[in-house]
Amino acid sequence: MALGSITTTVAILSVFAFVRELKRRNFLGVGFSVISILIFGFFGIMTLFVSGAPEM
Repeated sequence: MALGSITTTVAILSVFAFVRELKRRNFLGVGFSVISILIFGFFGIMTLFVSGAPEM
């Protein structure tokens, strides 16, 4: 369950990296951040969907 939270957090941070690298016009960084958003976002959402949200 913690894995879903961690991967979702990484996906959210990758969105900030995407915006920052787009402003700098660093297209290699944009590419890596898009790949990170897709991979970590998918795993984070599917982990939370299948296992449920962590208990607080």
